[in-house]
Amino acid sequence: MTELDFGALFDSLSRLPDVEADNLQAYDATDRLLLETAVGFSSPRTRIAVIGDRYGALTLGALAGLGVEHVRVHQDLFTGRLALQRNAQMAGAEGRYSPHELGRELLEGVELVLLQLPKALAELEETADAVARFAAPGAVLLAGGRVKHMTVGMNSVLEKYFGSVQPQLARQKSRILVARDARPVDAAPPFPVVGPLPELDITVSAQGAVFAGARLDIGTRYLLTFLDRMPQARCVVDLGCGTGILATMVAMRQKEARVIATDQSAAAVASARGTAMANGLAGRITVLHDDAMSSLQPASADLILLNPPFHLGASVHAGAALRMFEAAARVLAPGGELWTVYNSHLRYRPTLERLIGPTEEEGRNPKFTVTRSRKR
Repeated sequence: MTELDFGALFDSLSRLPDVEADNLQAYDATDRLLLETAVGFSSPRTRIAVIGDRYGALTLGALAGLGVEHVRVHQDLFTGRLALQRNAQMAGAEGRYSPHELGRELLEGVELVLLQLPKALAELEETADAVARFAAPGAVLLAGGRVKHMTVGMNSVLEKYFGSVQPQLARQKSRILVARDARPVDAAPPFPVVGPLPELDITVSAQGAVFAGARLDIGTRYLLTFLDRMPQARCVVDLGCGTGILATMVAMRQKEARVIATDQSAAAVASARGTAMANGLAGRITVLHDDAMSSLQPASADLILLNPPFHLGASVHAGAALRMFEAAARVLAPGGELWTVYNSHLRYRPTLERLIGPTEEEGRNPKFTVTRSRKR
């Protein structure tokens, strides 16, 4: 496939149902560089897995450009999975890829892995371990990223799992790391990390890709100080649940409530399920992998807790929080409450007033604001 052909494919891709904006694309230069590099490591018979494909550029590019008939894919984000499905339909490539969670089914017998480098070293370690553990002997990992986001720590993580890690020359501000000669791995994988969180007297389970790992992030810590002010509810939702700390604490406090933890990250969902199980709450907390509560009925929740992200990938963007606010407006019952913690400089209060209803500031510290919005 020529560079022009890749351009035509990439330009046809959509980010939907994720946020779309003029400064947000469904591909980047790393997708192109990974595919062009893969030409030298593959043939039409090569078994290929793609990890971290954001919206389908790598998967569909491999199918169209490398001549393979089928690709296995792992995407952490639910929105990415829906976008790939939509883009594959538009490209006539349905049935030519199969989605998998990170593990044996994704990687067994695979000879070439294309990876968009994650930001977190823990996520990279979880991925590198899985490739070294399950891929075919002699498998090659092509790990690509934008140069400005790459660190020497990434090389160190890969060198822990592969005997050869070779950085390639940068092109269009992207670079590929070629990793091969997998080292023997420990009997037990490094993730999930399961351990106590003494300040809350609970146990937390964390996959490598989950935000904040097994720690308590400072926004959640501040929101937890307001638990006693929150109303008793029949149904509570921890929206963007991460490791499920908020869901766990609410379930322990409101013993009659139905508690739902939901996140678009598969790693977060696995972590939250592990946290619920570790604290004896697996029967009390329902964990859902979906996009902004898309699987929940309108007016079905009395209380929603939210610590929204303010990034979309590597871009600072309010779109993710806005989608969560809109989802809360749909799912909250009349009179229900949304409790939100956010960086004070973001000034979300007018938006919450418009989308949800009357919004009061419940607290503010040097970094965060906590608001309570009542559904009108």
